[in-house]
Amino acid sequence: MAASCSVVCCGHEEDSDKAAIFRFSNGNVLNAEKLDFTMYTSADKVNPRKKSRRILVAESDRLSYVGQNFGTGGLKCNTLCNYYVGVLNKETMQMELHRAQLFNLQPIIPGEKTAVCDQAKTETYREKVDSLIEAFGTNKQKKALSSRRLNHVDHRTLHQAVGKAASAVIDEKGLHALQQEVAEMESEADFARHLPPCDPHADTPENVYPLDELLGPVDFKALEEAGSKMAALTAEELQTMRESRGLASVLKHLENPPSTAEGRQKMARCAFYLSLLLKLSRQKNVNRKFGVEEGCPRIVQNKLFRKFTVETFTNGRVQNMVSTSMRVKLATYCLALLLHMGDMTADLTLLHQDMGLTEAKIIEVAKSMGLTLAKPPRGKKAVTGLQEEHKRASLVLPLVKHDTYGERRKRKRMH
Repeated sequence: MAASCSVVCCGHEEDSDKAAIFRFSNGNVLNAEKLDFTMYTSADKVNPRKKSRRILVAESDRLSYVGQNFGTGGLKCNTLCNYYVGVLNKETMQMELHRAQLFNLQPIIPGEKTAVCDQAKTETYREKVDSLIEAFGTNKQKKALSSRRLNHVDHRTLHQAVGKAASAVIDEKGLHALQQEVAEMESEADFARHLPPCDPHADTPENVYPLDELLGPVDFKALEEAGSKMAALTAEELQTMRESRGLASVLKHLENPPSTAEGRQKMARCAFYLSLLLKLSRQKNVNRKFGVEEGCPRIVQNKLFRKFTVETFTNGRVQNMVSTSMRVKLATYCLALLLHMGDMTADLTLLHQDMGLTEAKIIEVAKSMGLTLAKPPRGKKAVTGLQEEHKRASLVLPLVKHDTYGERRKRKRMH
């Protein structure tokens, strides 16, 4: 009978130094025992993208072979699959499994890279043309060549000058202030790239910004439990939410639910998702526990991180941050969701208060979405309270094309 053996896993999943599988790009090795192998690891143990970098070196009497698992020389299969090597101990009949990585070893010839670089440097097309102009060019071409050489600035000198100027500006204003200015300029430059999927030629207003693109069917189904809890809130609990959190846009629709049971469930799920978007817009650095206390499903949380945050590397780890441009994107999605919740009409005043943005920026977002702005009556005071003074936006077909501020021209008065 064949002897039985058992399998034993050795090491942790993150340990990639146990085994290395390599191949030679220029042939096969007959005597592998004559090669000296050395594994080099990255000295940066903090950066999660660099600490797993490895370089394998095989040295022989004639040549040296080098392979790496990153950059252009690394194999892409290492990022797509996990490879394991089994080593059978014939005495204990146990097979140990070690995690391995694949390396493609290429020969390194001393002086070859320098020679290729020198040859490429001396045989550029520009230098060939310049040498021809110097030998056979006209006087006009020679003057142009000499003028171009006089105006030529060395790249190193230019980079040093730019670096000194940038350092002086950073020392004067501060890095954080400069990053804020750049982010604000990028967010104000173009609102169209942050809009949700839009069909301007739709036959009904509900299909211009489809609800399935804002809250997909899978996410809508995953919010069943959270929506049921929100639909079951009492008047006292809603009042407590108003005093503590201040999500007036959400509470407005929860206090006036639809008459049908299906409509109330739909409204409750959309209100819960809207509350997550509003809370996310008021944060800067978002941790992985966002929305867990409120009962947010994992699939919805991952969608929020992927769609409305940017990854930054801070203090040795990757963090999710809500930038200024992402805050504008959140405003467009909140406004589109409010249109579906309020019969294609949204309250812009409540939205800018909940998000902490200025009213002018919310109006610019509504204009970029092609909405019709409701003009408040002039010369009349509100009779039924402050609600009459709120600015509203409605989705009416065809969409309105608002003129930007920069395209307006004042006409001169004729005297």
